[in-house]
Amino acid sequence: MAEIDRIDRRILNRLQQNNRISNQALAEAVGLSPPACLRRVRRLREAGYIVSDVALVDPLKVGQRLNIIVEVEMTRDQLDIYDSFVRKMQAAPEVSQCYQVTGEVDFVLVVQVPDMQAYEAFARRDLASDPQLNKFRSLISLRREKFDTAIEL
Repeated sequence: MAEIDRIDRRILNRLQQNNRISNQALAEAVGLSPPACLRRVRRLREAGYIVSDVALVDPLKVGQRLNIIVEVEMTRDQLDIYDSFVRKMQAAPEVSQCYQVTGEVDFVLVVQVPDMQAYEAFARRDLASDPQLNKFRSLISLRREKFDTAIEL
């Protein structure tokens, strides 16, 4: 499935708003019969357009009060160093997002922790102890102004 059409986009937009919508309601919303809609959703999943169905949890309600953006600069531009760092970040439960970027830094992390003690423990364990990490800078979020997981289609 190389390309998606207008109806596929409508399906994806609806599912990004509410993936618990019934197939009947989804079919009505996008103007398809329920069997045709179900076939399209299955095809979108199989083709990798839909990668996961998740519940979004309010971080404040589960005690994750601090959202910290971390800029990371490695010692050298070398694939094995980058790969090792990525594996370490994938294993760190505090890291919710890790991006390899261009520019002055090599990686940008989004770290969610309950308090500064938890962040300090993470930073010591996973950042400051890494001999291939040149430096890192922490930007502590005062308030989350926008958070959206939807992709405009």
